[in-house]
Order: sequence, then C-alpha cells, then structure tokens
Amino acid sequence: MFTKYGYSTIGIAAFVSFVMICISFYVSNQAVKYFLILFALLLMAFTLNFFRDPERITPKDDNLIISPADGKIIVIKDVEENNFLHSRGKQISIFMSPLNVHVNRIPISGVVEYLKYHQGKFIKAFDDKASQENERMEIGIKNNFGKVFFTQVAGFVARRIVTDLNIGDSVSVGKRFGMIKFGSRVDIIVPDEFIVAAKLGENVLAGETILFKRK
Repeated sequence: MFTKYGYSTIGIAAFVSFVMICISFYVSNQAVKYFLILFALLLMAFTLNFFRDPERITPKDDNLIISPADGKIIVIKDVEENNFLHSRGKQISIFMSPLNVHVNRIPISGVVEYLKYHQGKFIKAFDDKASQENERMEIGIKNNFGKVFFTQVAGFVARRIVTDLNIGDSVSVGKRFGMIKFGSRVDIIVPDEFIVAAKLGENVLAGETILFKRK
C-alpha cells in the first residue's frame, strides 16, 4: 500500500525510470547501458519504499498519546510551551530517516484548534535548533482530557511538508494526516500530567507506539 501523498512523485519516478530504460536500448556502450538500467531500478525502488503506507493497529485509550511518526527518539526533555499549551510540558522528538515510513498520524483524538506554518531553514533534522529555525508546521489538538502540541519539521533533505488538516477538524487517533517528504523530524509536547512511556534511542511506529501515559 502506498500513500496518496506520494502518487504524483511515484508517477514522475516511474516515467523517468521508463525513459531511462528505453534510452538504454539504444546505447551501445555496455557500461552506460547497465548504469542507466540500474539507476532507473534503484530510483523506482527508493521511491516506492519511501511512499509505502502500511496499516497500523492503534491503541484506543484517551489516557495514551501515540507516536505521530516512524523513526528514532532523539530527544526527551522538559520544556516550556507557549504557543498552544501555555504551560510546562514534556517533549519527545523523533528523527525520520529517508528509509522510515514518512506518513504522519494523529497522536490523540480531539479537535484541531491550532495550525501555524513557518518558513525557515533546512538544518539537519537531528540538530535541536531545527525545531525553532527550520521550515515547520505546528499543530495543536484539544479534547476533554487536555491538549497536545506537535510539529512537523523539515530536515536537510526534506523540502515539502504535507498537512491535510484544517482548524475545527475532528480527528481520531491513528488517522493519517500528512507527511514530510525525504527525511525529517516530528516534535510532540504534552502537559506535565503525562509521563513518558518511551525511551531515548527507541525506534517507534506512527499510530502504534505509546509515547506518553496519563499519570
């Protein structure tokens, strides 16, 4: 299964790969011929792998905050969040390499109350400065149990953030809502009433892995 957010890119990659293979039929130099064929196959394989969108089994419990992204946890820390939570909170940052699934999912059911896009730099996503200086989309969701604030952060390779959300949308935990194309980072901040349920360095799955639990 492939994400709808990648259909156009998959189509372009398929066309380019097809053209390169066709050209290779008319090339007499064997080294160039094999290079064109190999490059075309690798391009198609990378594109299909990047835009894969596997099904996930999401825990349905309002006391849990689920990971919005696949990847590796690179930051766990206490922070002061003044955009949406307006309180002290706990942050987890997830680094998504080009080999991870890049479809993002809603971490908690509720209503979208905050959306803000920031233009910015393209610092390497694992650098902590990326959260404040890179291109990013900030999202805030509220339900009867509280608020969750999370951010899609573009990285050094990533050049496009896709967010299929609007203010006032009612969303369910585990629902697909967008992606960040070609390497990136997602930060999620929750109020102090939650405790961290994941570990630094842990590999997590969007829509499945529990990041926080209510005290």
